[in-house]
This record gives sequence, structure tokens and C-alpha cells, in this order.
Amino acid sequence: MVIPIPSGPEKVTYQGKIIEVVEQPMRVGEKTINFEFARRAPGTRLIIPTHDGKIILTKEYRPEIKDYDFRLPGGKVFDTLKEYNSFLKTNGDIKAKAHEAAVKEAREEVGIVAGDAELFGISKCGTTVEWDLYYFVVRSYTEETGQDLEAGEDIAVVPTTLANAKEMCLDGRIQEERSALMLLRYLNR
Repeated sequence: MVIPIPSGPEKVTYQGKIIEVVEQPMRVGEKTINFEFARRAPGTRLIIPTHDGKIILTKEYRPEIKDYDFRLPGGKVFDTLKEYNSFLKTNGDIKAKAHEAAVKEAREEVGIVAGDAELFGISKCGTTVEWDLYYFVVRSYTEETGQDLEAGEDIAVVPTTLANAKEMCLDGRIQEERSALMLLRYLNR
């Protein structure tokens, strides 16, 4: 079996604010093929156990599904692809940047100050899409005065029992399947 190996520089064929399409020449044996994939800057998601044994979910309006969805709180690690691509050139610590973003999202979406946030796992999108999600478990936090939402965000904080959270993962009420799987892994550890 011959593994494809990059054989030249990437070429961005389209770049929007959060997604770009990239062409990468790949050497496969004696042949060169152009491999195309989409890249999106990474995101972060938070698993927040409450002091009374529940999990904090959010109920958020999502324009891409034209409806509300139950979700793990979270957001972008970088606001734009340009910012992400600049960061990649620095060889900086992406996990540290994801941790910073997780703490910021805890404050903005949930209204808490995250004390101890530990990396639980990284979900790789794959299948010609590069979009990693960094999942953090917030082990300790203090409550703040409330959310600090961006314009256009409609997000309610929903403390949920562990049993109900598991059921929501399985019955599709948590529609971001990567997050449903990571939450199930957390609940079943």
C-alpha cells in the first residue's frame, strides 16, 4: 500500500471568514494527484459538571439548522481563518490557545469563571475536512453575574441531570454528534 505524501505547497482556492478550501499536491507512488480539503479554525467545547451533580448544557439557536439545539457550551479558538493561519506559522501551542478560548467561552456563554479546565479530548472531523474540536472538563468554577453574549446569539443555560444528558445524546436532541459522542464518553468513564 502506498501512502500519499505532500509533494508541494498548499494552494488556497477559496477563503471565507471561517472556512477555506485547500488544494494539496500529493505523491502516490509514481503519480501526483491534487487532494482537496476544507479547513476551518479549531473550536472548543466545555463539559461543566455542576456542584449539585448535573451537567451544564446550552439551548442555542443555530442558523444552519434553523432551530434550537442543545449543546455543550463552546466556540471558536480563533475568530478568523487569517488569525488561525498566522498562528500556525508561529508553531505555537494550540492546546494552550484552545484552553484560553475555553475559559473565555465559559464566561461568555455560561456566565462562570472557569478555575480548573482540563483537556478531555480532541475530536478530529476528518473526511476531507480539517476542523478540530478541543473538549475541556471544567472541574472548578465560580459563578459570575451572567452571560456576555455576542450580537445575534440566543443561548440559554440548561443544567441537566446526567441521565437526561445521556438520553439527549442518544435521541438526537444534542445534534452536534461529535459533542454527543464526547459527552457520552465523559458520562461513561
